[in-house]
Amino acid sequence: MANFQLKEIKSLSYEKAEIKKGYTDQSLRINLDSNDIIINPIEEKIKHKFIGGKGYDLWFLWNSVSGKTKWNDPENAVCISSGPLGGTPGYPGGGKSIVTSISPLTGAPIDSNVGGYFGPYKKFSGFDVLQIDGKATSDSVILIDGIENKIKIFEAKNLPKDSYELSDQLTRYFDPEKPVNVSVVTAGPGAEHTFFGCLNFSWWDAGRKRVRYKQAGRGGIGTVFANKRVMAVVARFGAVSMKSNNPADFEALKLVTKNHAKEIHDLDPKQNRMAIVGTTHLVPIMNDHDCLPVHNFKFGSHPESKVIGEETYEHIFDKGFDGCWKGCTVACAHGVKDFSPFTGPYRGKKVFVDGPEYETIAGCGSNLGIFDAHTILEINFYCDAYGIDTISVGTSLGFVMECFENGLITKDHTGGMELSFGNRFNALEIIHQMARGEGFGSIVGKGIRNMKKIFSKDFGADMAFMQDIGMESKGLEFSEYITKESLAQQGGYGLALKGPQHDEAWLIFLDMVHNFMPTFENKAEALHWFPMFRTWFGLCGLCKLPWNDIVPEDNKKTSEPAKVIKHVGWYADFFSSVTGRKTAPEDIITMSEAVYNFQRIFNLKMGFGTREHDTLPYRAVGPVTEEEYDSRKERYDEQLKNKYGFDISSMDTKNKLSALREKREDQYEKLKDAVYERRGWTKKGIPTVNTVKRLGIDFPEIMEILKKNGVE
Repeated sequence: MANFQLKEIKSLSYEKAEIKKGYTDQSLRINLDSNDIIINPIEEKIKHKFIGGKGYDLWFLWNSVSGKTKWNDPENAVCISSGPLGGTPGYPGGGKSIVTSISPLTGAPIDSNVGGYFGPYKKFSGFDVLQIDGKATSDSVILIDGIENKIKIFEAKNLPKDSYELSDQLTRYFDPEKPVNVSVVTAGPGAEHTFFGCLNFSWWDAGRKRVRYKQAGRGGIGTVFANKRVMAVVARFGAVSMKSNNPADFEALKLVTKNHAKEIHDLDPKQNRMAIVGTTHLVPIMNDHDCLPVHNFKFGSHPESKVIGEETYEHIFDKGFDGCWKGCTVACAHGVKDFSPFTGPYRGKKVFVDGPEYETIAGCGSNLGIFDAHTILEINFYCDAYGIDTISVGTSLGFVMECFENGLITKDHTGGMELSFGNRFNALEIIHQMARGEGFGSIVGKGIRNMKKIFSKDFGADMAFMQDIGMESKGLEFSEYITKESLAQQGGYGLALKGPQHDEAWLIFLDMVHNFMPTFENKAEALHWFPMFRTWFGLCGLCKLPWNDIVPEDNKKTSEPAKVIKHVGWYADFFSSVTGRKTAPEDIITMSEAVYNFQRIFNLKMGFGTREHDTLPYRAVGPVTEEEYDSRKERYDEQLKNKYGFDISSMDTKNKLSALREKREDQYEKLKDAVYERRGWTKKGIPTVNTVKRLGIDFPEIMEILKKNGVE
């Protein structure tokens, strides 16, 4: 055990609220300016309208900040909630938390979902939502102890800096006899020195007798956490059962849980084998459909992708139960034991790597031209330990490498490093620099939007070209899917409230492979229903994977196979059985609409949230370079001739690029119009007064914001 000290500076004993139908109806606020510990009731009308999870986070954040609040202002809050269904053991994907804050990358609300035990333990300790605001004057640790019914704030000294050691040591410190009772939220040195810091949410793996963790990665919430000088938030709780949420109808809950868990147990081995290979099964699928990002999203496939896909990781992953919540039959949180890094502070030591997931493989592997499973594992390990988001790291480094290969930056700018595609050692060195806040890595850690400004102003780089190839929208780096050939997925990324993250809308297969959405109206309907349904998981504390990664055997025969209607019905039954609120599948969409539109207006409050902010870099829409065009020449020539009516016989590649760009950009603008109309928004992308009133979110401040933006 390391020689660290925790000095208690504030303690509060409390009477634990009884959980009723998935709710404690209490919030916990920790103000680090004054070290106040504040417990407040949550009004029934707020519960009814915002449901929980992401909805609660957004509501509490809204009331904490003003339109002028910046990410590093004391009033910016980190809010964590798991929702009314969160913490149901045995239900597949039943242990998620949602974390929300004002993002260092976007300046707007960001939400990130994460596994691990913290969210359920926090709720069962008595609190539906945790709000942390203010700034500590020294390193701090917060404890929510649901066994002893105490909340404590500690001043911390000599704690390990990285999450790998810190999570382990605090787990063993706070309950050495039963470490399974402890879950720890940590960031790390990379979160302190970059704009895309992540949070690690831990759980104790009883089979392996070690701490594991999952990441709330997107948007830099870990950076906010570190800026507040919070080293860790710890939740401690005891035994959990299906009765812990005190469901309204326990027998109905048992039935729907049994049905969904059994289906996954029976069908996963025949379908995606999530319990064996996790999300690595996506690598060959994305490669085969030209959707795997290669060389900064320039290409969609690569012949070496096989060595970084499921066939490789199936043999590397440690065997054992890998659920990030109790009893989850998807069990996709795989890892690698006894891994030995070849760089950095853990060089030559044996460590356990949690991952990699598909996003890390694609972003930090193929997107960087790195086709080496060991290197991807090492990047994965250090990003987690340092507390930095692997998606933003991979997408940002891809941008840097393309800039380097095009001469926009040189060794004079990178500290002498060759940063061409495939240079794995220098990619790792950049990550170590990010953690130290040193060298060129400190620039990369500011994210693509800021790098474009720096490269242009300080290095004389071509801004127009960087705007085309810099894969960010709203300031958030793209998650790892090629969207060039899917107009619907372009909308899924460009119209996403927080930026291009696939958890809001993932429509590539429906659009490209199955052609379920041939018209703008079809696409607009999909870009209404799917984001709303996906939002609902975040309101309730659930993982999305059990919904459509393992599907009923007869799903293809249903009228709308993309929606997996049988599962939608099960989720409605799940919600009804826990909350007692009778729910039909269509009610799920209405619940989400209120929160979704509220978040859009929250963006507006922060100075964003209009049509101009729903833009994309052109590479997300079509080919930027002649090399890109030529890589899909047959496809693009056919589109110009047969879809758009061009005579291309005398056109060179440069002219073809220009003609295709004009048509594709026009299509994207037309898609915006169709989606805005379907969502009940104005041409500028702002919810109308009628929409706000229909959804019951016509609060005075919201109406005033709409009025200021010309909507009355």
